[in-house]
Order: sequence, then structure tokens, then C-alpha cells
Amino acid sequence: MRRRIVMSMLAGVILSASTFLGAGPASAVPPADAARPAATPARSADHVAATPRDAPSAAPAGTASDTSAHAPAGPAADTPAEFGTDWHDPLTAAPPVAKPATKSCAVTVAEAQFRDFTPYRGTYTPPSGCGDRWSKVVLRLDGKVKGRQFDRLGYLHIGGVEIFRTSTPEPSPDGIEWSVEKDVTRYSDTFRRGGDVEMLIGNVVDDTYTGVLDVKVTLTFYAQGGAVKSAGIPDRVLTLQDGTLTTPRNSERIVAEVYATGSGGGCEEYWYLTVPDPAPYSCKADKGPYREVQIKVDGQLAGIAEPFPTVWTGGWSNPFLWYVIPGPRAFDIKPIEYDLTPYAGLLNDGRPHRIDVSVVGVPAGQTGWSTPVDVLVWQDAKRAHVSGALTEVRAGDLTNSSTYTPGSEERLDTVGGHRLTTVGYVDTSHGRVWTTVRRTLANTSAHQWTDGENTDALKATWTDDETVTVDGRGPVGVRRTHRTYTMDGTTTLAADDRLRTVLTLGDRAAVDETRGGRRTTWSRLDDTYTGDATYTANVPRDQRHAVGTTSERYRLYGSDGCYDRVLVTAQGVLTRDRSDC
Repeated sequence: MRRRIVMSMLAGVILSASTFLGAGPASAVPPADAARPAATPARSADHVAATPRDAPSAAPAGTASDTSAHAPAGPAADTPAEFGTDWHDPLTAAPPVAKPATKSCAVTVAEAQFRDFTPYRGTYTPPSGCGDRWSKVVLRLDGKVKGRQFDRLGYLHIGGVEIFRTSTPEPSPDGIEWSVEKDVTRYSDTFRRGGDVEMLIGNVVDDTYTGVLDVKVTLTFYAQGGAVKSAGIPDRVLTLQDGTLTTPRNSERIVAEVYATGSGGGCEEYWYLTVPDPAPYSCKADKGPYREVQIKVDGQLAGIAEPFPTVWTGGWSNPFLWYVIPGPRAFDIKPIEYDLTPYAGLLNDGRPHRIDVSVVGVPAGQTGWSTPVDVLVWQDAKRAHVSGALTEVRAGDLTNSSTYTPGSEERLDTVGGHRLTTVGYVDTSHGRVWTTVRRTLANTSAHQWTDGENTDALKATWTDDETVTVDGRGPVGVRRTHRTYTMDGTTTLAADDRLRTVLTLGDRAAVDETRGGRRTTWSRLDDTYTGDATYTANVPRDQRHAVGTTSERYRLYGSDGCYDRVLVTAQGVLTRDRSDC
């Protein structure tokens, strides 16, 4: 497609090696937006002209609309024949954060207009009037932007702890508003202390890219006593200091969070499409598209994970896919979690230990990934020192094979995977507790394209299976998590320069917890996005004549109940919003 694969114009925060190790952000590098090839299909800089908004009012991203709990919303009247200068505000089908009916206190932690790569800096003070132990803490971002702008990547730190990572929608000329909610109760240790606030959504504003990102972030604290319960809250939330971690000596459970994102406008933004030599394709990586995020403790492999294949809101060369419904996780980027409890006995010696995060498959010297680290720690309140030992680390051979088949339709088939088992124990006040963590990764993909990339297609599946077994006093507890990510899409540029993208994305997870062999809790998640959008490339925006239909179905059910919501859009108008269970 004449260098079609500039899949998104996301200009993220490209962080230095210190942030790669979780020590905090460094200066961001502005994107070279002007360097895009002229033939590359345009995005937010080339929005189309024309009709006023006539859709229903938007529900915040991540929340249900007022009508969704009642009768299904019918097709919107006067759905335009093509995209105009305005469209429905962005929203997702994901459920709202459950909130208890207790006293609440709200604190504004950031309020800024992002025009460049200057971070917002402020000070956080804990709330008064709601105690210092909360049943729930909810973060909410409210944003608005108008004009022309690319999708941008951002973060929020409080006291050096990353509590939120997000990306932004691309705006209409007339302007959009959106909101995101996130349960951040697990960072309560951070919120009990005052601290510095740093937030950045790196942006470029000039005569062409006019969209100023106007955002406000609040934290709402709900006092204890409500019926809504959160998972066990860690006693401490730690960050790395110069790439090292020093845990309290009485730590009995340790979980690392890594907000891993491939971004920055380069090929690692769409790493799943990279190819090795000699395949003739515009984005190269020495060993192809397989990526794996690894964490090491003192140089020893301690955790492996598949990164989620996030598609940002300019992705797949077609922003008309994302104007109303973003891809899964695009507005709320979830961290990868690694259970490091088998290493607790080693880490509890009171000395700093080196923590390294790396991404397998990234070409040497190439930027594009950031991997800030938070560490959550649960302590033994009855012991000053919890001793223990790491007894086993067993890693299988890493599989990473890409086979190139030349022809009128080029093809790259990739198979990748890895296994890791770690075992350790800690001697706590309630006895010796063994923790075994087993993780198995697998990825298969088939990438096909024609000469000039005028047709470009990918079908890929990633699985990430984890089993954590805790054996100590009482029945053995087991938590099994099976994660599956899927991507199936094709972009075609026809002879008349009509560019069409058809894409389906899936984010699925099955979680089962047992105790003594009996299932105690379970859940099933299926978040599926589908889109089909077409526009005329390489012409002035009033000649784009873009059309597109998109939908999302978010289903979550299990021992805690069920949630099922469907959204459908056409030409930027919300035509269906149905909730059922």
C-alpha cells in the first residue's frame, strides 16, 4: 500500500531506560508527525467535513448509559450517509466500577491542558472526612478535545507510583468529550500519604494539529462499611530505586505490575506485524513479531507474559474504526501482573535487589517500549522478619520461529511460546507457606500481504495461562487464569484509492479459584470488537466520503453475577445500546 503500515499516528511518551526499569519518566521526545509519507492514509489531520451530531448523548467510557438498563436503543434517526464533522462521543461497553453506598470524598489530582510534552506537576493531599482505610477508591478521567489531533499516550503518577496509563481518542472538528473510570483501591498505601503528582499526555499543537487535550482527573474515596468489596489490598506499594527493589523484611506475598506498552509512532507500536529479512515489508524486526515481556530478579528469570496487542485509536490505517468505540483496553491500559512470591524469602534479606524488565523480540537498540514497574506487598503483621527460600526455577526453551513464503501474496507464519515455573516458601506467623507459579505462553500468527502492501492481513492468537498454587495452613488454594487475545483483520487499498479495513479484536479470560479442590469463585470475560470502515485516501478531507460500522460486546459473568452490553455504530452515530443478562 505504498508504505501502508504507519498503522497509527500515536505519539506516545517515549521513556528512557530509567523508566524501562520503573524508576520514573524521563523527557519525552516529540513525534516526527511531518515525516509521514504522502501516500500514507491520513488520520486525524484529515478529518472529513459535514453533518451535525444527531446521536443520543454519550455515556462515559467504561460506564453504562442511562437507557442501557431498560429497553434496547433503536437505530438513531437521520443516521448520515457518511461521516461528517462531528460524531458521538467515545464510549465503551465495559461495566462501570461498582461503588459502595457509603460516605465519599473526592480529590482532584490533576487538571491540565496538554499542548506539548511538558508534564503537569502538582501535589496530592489525602482526603479528610473519609478515614484512611477505604472500601473503594475510584479514579475518573474526564477529557475533551476538538479540531485535528492524533491519538496520544499518557500516564499519571502519584508519589512516583504509576496508577493509570491511557491513550486518547481522535477528535472531531466540532469536538468530543470522554471519560474513563478505574478501580485503584490497590494503591491505597500510596493514597494515605501526600506526594508529588506527575501527569503527561504528550501532544503536538501547531497550525495543522490543533487539538488541545483538556483533562481532569479525580479520585473518589468511599469510606468502609459498604457491601461492595475489593480484593485483598496490599499493605505497601513500592517503586524501584535506580532499578532496585528493597522489600519490607516481613513480606509474605509480592506482586509486580508492569504497564508495558509498545508505542511512540514507530514499528513497535504494531509489533505484531513486523517481519524479519528477507521478507519485503515496511516494518522489520530481526526475529519477526513474537514479543514476550520478562521480569528478572538479580538476573534470574522470575516472570514471563504475553503483552496485550493494543490497537490505538488511529490504528490499522483507519481512524474511522475508532471514533466512537475504541479497541479493548485502549483507554484503560492494564498492567501485566507477575506473582513474585516464590522470591519473597530471597527479597526479604533487607538488601536492594536488581529488577529488570525486557521485551523479547525488540531489535537491539530500537526504542518503542516503556515498562514502568509498581510492586505490591502484603506483610505478616505478627513478624518483623519472614524468612524463606526460592527452591526452584524451571524455564523451558523459548520458541520463536517465523517462516517466510514468497509469492504473489507474501506470507509470514510465526509460532512462539515459553514456559516458566517458580517455587518458593516463606515461614510466616501462621506456618510455612509454599507458592508455586506456573505460566505458559503461546502465539501463532499468519501475516499475508501483496506487493506494495495494497492488501495487508493478519490473523493471530495469543494465550497466557497461569496457575498459582498456595499450600500452607489449611486447604490448598489454586487460582487458574487462562487469557486469550485475538486479532483478525485485513486492510485493502483499491485502484480507486478506496481504503477499507475489516477487523475483529478479542480480549478473553477465564478465572477459576479453588480451595481444597472445591471451586470458590469463577469468572468468564469476552470483550469483542468488530469494525468495517472505508474512505478515499490521498484526497482532501472533504472528498474522503468515509463510511463505517463498528460494534462491541462486553460479556462478564461468574460467581459474582453477570453483565452483558452491546454497542453498535454507523458513520459515527450510536445506533444500538443494549444491556442484557
